[in-house]
Amino acid sequence: MKLIRKSSFFMLILMTIASCTSEKSLSVEVYETSESGHKLTLISEFSKMDSVSTIILDPEKKYQTISGFGGAFTESSAYLLNKLSQQNRDTILKAYFAKDGANYSLTRTHMNSCDFSLTNYSYTPVAGDKELKHFTIQEDKDDLIPMIKDAMAISEDGFNIFASPWTAAPWMKDNNNWVGGKLLPEYYDTWALFFSKYIDAYKAEGIEIWGFTVENEPHGNGNNWESMHFSPKEMTDFVEFHLGPKLEADGYGDKIILGYDQNRAGLKEWVDEMYRDENSSKYFDGTAIHWYESTYDYFPEALQYAHNKAPDKYLIETEGCVDSEVPKWQDDAWYWRKEATDWGWDWASEKEKHLHPKYAPVNRYARDIIGCLNNWVDGWVDWNMVLDTQGGPNWFKNWCVAPVIVDPEKDEVYFTPIYYTMAHFSKYIRPGAEVIDAINSDKDLMVTAAKNPDGSIAVVIFNEGKEMKNFDLNLGEVSKNITISPQAIQTIVINN
Repeated sequence: MKLIRKSSFFMLILMTIASCTSEKSLSVEVYETSESGHKLTLISEFSKMDSVSTIILDPEKKYQTISGFGGAFTESSAYLLNKLSQQNRDTILKAYFAKDGANYSLTRTHMNSCDFSLTNYSYTPVAGDKELKHFTIQEDKDDLIPMIKDAMAISEDGFNIFASPWTAAPWMKDNNNWVGGKLLPEYYDTWALFFSKYIDAYKAEGIEIWGFTVENEPHGNGNNWESMHFSPKEMTDFVEFHLGPKLEADGYGDKIILGYDQNRAGLKEWVDEMYRDENSSKYFDGTAIHWYESTYDYFPEALQYAHNKAPDKYLIETEGCVDSEVPKWQDDAWYWRKEATDWGWDWASEKEKHLHPKYAPVNRYARDIIGCLNNWVDGWVDWNMVLDTQGGPNWFKNWCVAPVIVDPEKDEVYFTPIYYTMAHFSKYIRPGAEVIDAINSDKDLMVTAAKNPDGSIAVVIFNEGKEMKNFDLNLGEVSKNITISPQAIQTIVINN
């Protein structure tokens, strides 16, 4: 529950009264994904239990407007799709982008190479080319661009794409390396031009870029794969004096610029600097965050602080995945068990170890997305859409899990429970939806709700426990008694 949205004792009394006096039945559709085997399954039969909790919806109390949900177009994912049969390629892209699939609405891609590329590459291959006369996106034309175009052709509602650089070409950096180092001041204008050139090049391919994050993980990644370091002041100066004015001058002042783009515990120092004054704030459209600081904690205080610092700006989770893990093939049960690790399991300092226990992949996604939505986050973007049975390909061998796993040698596809978990949000909470108040009397359930532009209301409920739960869902004078399975995520759709 949002820190500023705690219910009072009076509201709890109202909840009890509502559950006892409502006689009309609320018309709903209930979809459930569960450890017991449901996969976005439509549920229509409910058994009222002795212990009944209450959820009261208040559409008049509105919070942030949703920008979207989705995943990332990476070279690794695109390469794998090209190795599958046309039928399986189409199946995956339709599952993500079709209206009867997850219907992704907000996506990310990388500029230059990243860890989930096959090799290191840059769009600026000629050293010293300050005017970027040799700029080329040729590396993207075999795999990445065809994947994006095919997704665009499938999507009826369309989706936004924002792009993130992991690093400039080594020749622009103080360490002349793909990994680590900083952008040399003499190339700040060149690097700003790089963003404008990228928009032009992708537009020529028929792909409109919605916006950018300035730099993926400006703190770096332990000097393991492509990275380029910025301090909060360095990034803010780059945006205020170089990137923002350049995009404006080239007619791209409407492109979204998101600052930071790393873990949440570091948010305060970044938003304080990004929004230090009117001149810097005017070029930042919002803040980007990742989830790798913990397997379970979504850092509500940090999210609240970032929102309060810039309440009219975007706050988007731009990357999350089950990292440092080889995905389990066709083993749904594993995704519900607390056996997955993350980087912090091995590497976190003693004072941070408690943030990195083993945690079930589905639980991690459901808990984080609901926690984010209940603390002003307006968009949530997963990492790779498709990986292989090793958790790659990845030039650094930084294996991770994706919602869809494929075996290209056997031309086989596995939709993991994470795919269905993402769809519980992306399919039913659409761009332009407004998060609304949902007062929940059961501390063991996580609940969020949003009212869509078409008037429908989507309520997402997560039951992490191993006992079935029963609750009355109340909207005004009508209610519906609903049960949710143990270890399950449920989306309840209330139509007009």
